Amino acid sequence: MPDKPVREIALGVSGGIGAYKAPELVRLLVKADVGVHVILTRNAENFVTPMTLQVLSGRPVIRDLYDLSGGGDVEHIALSRRIGLLAVAPATASVLARFAHGLALDFLSTFFLAVECPVLVAPSMNTRMLLHPATRENLAILRARGVRVMEPGVGALACGEEGSGRLPEPEEIFEEIVRQMGRREFWTRQTVLVTAGPTREYLDPARVISNPSTGKMGYAVAEEAVLRGARVILVSGPSMLSDPWGAEVVRVETTEEMRRAVLEALPGVTVVVKAAAPADFRPRHPSPEKGPKGDLPSSLAIEPTPDILAEIGSRKEGRYLVGFTAATTNLLEAARTKLREKHLDLVVANEIGKPDAGFGSNTNRVVLVAPDGAAEPLPLLSKREVAVRLLDRIEADRAKAP
Repeated sequence: MPDKPVREIALGVSGGIGAYKAPELVRLLVKADVGVHVILTRNAENFVTPMTLQVLSGRPVIRDLYDLSGGGDVEHIALSRRIGLLAVAPATASVLARFAHGLALDFLSTFFLAVECPVLVAPSMNTRMLLHPATRENLAILRARGVRVMEPGVGALACGEEGSGRLPEPEEIFEEIVRQMGRREFWTRQTVLVTAGPTREYLDPARVISNPSTGKMGYAVAEEAVLRGARVILVSGPSMLSDPWGAEVVRVETTEEMRRAVLEALPGVTVVVKAAAPADFRPRHPSPEKGPKGDLPSSLAIEPTPDILAEIGSRKEGRYLVGFTAATTNLLEAARTKLREKHLDLVVANEIGKPDAGFGSNTNRVVLVAPDGAAEPLPLLSKREVAVRLLDRIEADRAKAP
């Protein structure tokens, strides 16, 4: 069963040629764990099918103001209570006029009157329609009421003319949606350093010491912090995951490379989330050449790798420092020891060895452990939801700080 998205928006798609970009926009949003409720106008169905948008969003497409098949509630009121943003792309001249003058003529325009969340519109139309005094006046009215208006693109239009009026590309609209829906004042003042994934320590050019970490937990934290408006630096060991949108990503391989990248990024950082699982040991004398398996020694001389978390803790300088610990037994004892020895503000402790939590899993069951020893166990959650809870906790702790 897929993870439950941690945010929900409504996406209005109206009847302009730019509607063909809606499926890619929906795909980008769903990939970022945003729950998308698509509202499709009747004219938009001439450009994109409801089935396409339903399959991509994983939700029924809303088309009819009087369809109560989803339950007993009036849908435009019920949905308005759940979403954090209404985005309309493309927003045609007709839709902008309805919004500006409060004309509830279909589901989308009726829904606009019901929402109390932020609204983002991406106008798209012929240049002459965009520059008409009526359209310009309608846009001015909407801006004055707090509606965020994206500037249309400039270039070749569907009518064969050149000029302003193109719908921005899906990636641009996605980025603006992310900015509008997730920003929080606290996080816009933070620079967050996240580490993720394993590291590799080479025995020879082909053999390594490593662990099963995939980086999913750290990447989820980085993505959530970006959504909230923070500047995010992600230092990642080897991982198959794509770079989180909006994060500054530094790719490393060995523990020493991770250490150097972290220390270089540390000035100006206010929050550190050390979710990586670096290798604890490295070969003392790695071989520069790969020999036959039969020539491998029966014992291996190893030495500890640098303790990055302890080094950061020794130079906290007011930063909020989160560590992760994984254990098969004595989980809370291990977490409290790490808190004390490494001068941490919080430890995320998870018991490994279970199929639904730990390395490689899409879910996690963790305990948040504070310096006073207090433990807050969380239920089984997606790693993205764990990231939400973790950042909520950091924000709450900072608010209580003197």
